[in-house]
Amino acid sequence: MPRDASDENRPGNDAAGGGGRWSDLERPPLNAVALRRALVREGGLWSGVEVVQRTGSTNTDLVALTTAGRAVEGAVLVAEEQNAGRGRLDRTWSAPPRSGLFFSVLLRPVGVPVARWGWLPLLAGVAVATGLARAAGVDTALKWPNDLLVTVGDEERKAGGILAERAGEDGVVVGIGINVTLRDNELPVPTAGSLALAGARATDRDPLLRAVLRSLEDWYGRWRAAEGDPAACGLQETYAAGSATLGRLVRAELPGDRSITGEAVAIDSDGRLVLATRDGVQEPVGAGDIVHLRPA
Repeated sequence: MPRDASDENRPGNDAAGGGGRWSDLERPPLNAVALRRALVREGGLWSGVEVVQRTGSTNTDLVALTTAGRAVEGAVLVAEEQNAGRGRLDRTWSAPPRSGLFFSVLLRPVGVPVARWGWLPLLAGVAVATGLARAAGVDTALKWPNDLLVTVGDEERKAGGILAERAGEDGVVVGIGINVTLRDNELPVPTAGSLALAGARATDRDPLLRAVLRSLEDWYGRWRAAEGDPAACGLQETYAAGSATLGRLVRAELPGDRSITGEAVAIDSDGRLVLATRDGVQEPVGAGDIVHLRPA
């Protein structure tokens, strides 16, 4: 495992030495001790919070720990820097050190039918949007299935993404990446954004991470109590209300070089996006890339 971020807070690791934990004073390191104190409690979901200085991918690391039997539900792994972060379709996610929140959590949704586990990335999206709205005061929207959008100027840009992966027989690792203080000249592509560029009133990562994890704990608890029923726990309705995709003309790019164009009209009970095509047919899409063709 990579070194804990606390290893950087030792004599000789100052800014003058080049690359110390305080080398960018606008981007202070996360406080792992304070995070654990705030989040890990008896009867709560979060069982531990580990902050590492850098790694390839928190998802890869946590899946490996889970498969090896070395992680319990509620484990949270956070990286100050990822150099091989992964998104859907094996896309990479990278950003400057301490410019965002890059973390993964282990969930074991015992008691929820496996057929409903597909709601977990959508649940995580709702939790992230809810937590950031409270803590950062920035409007966010959800692009199906797993993108977090913010408005920069008059443009809709991607500021975050979610990746859920099976881990062992009963585990799901959910990885979340959020651009927090990324500047214009640091954007990997012109369509990327960050909370700071969207005018967030707060960009201190410690309270932002606490807010997101508390929101995730709340939504996950509701969903599990309802045995994964997205309607009964309010998840389906809340996701639809925060969706940037519903009501738009979109193109779904599907596996096998196939595509469907239509209006996104609903999120069904399985978490699939339902498209109404020009042929009058409603087609559910369970996997694929969605391209927004018309503003909401």
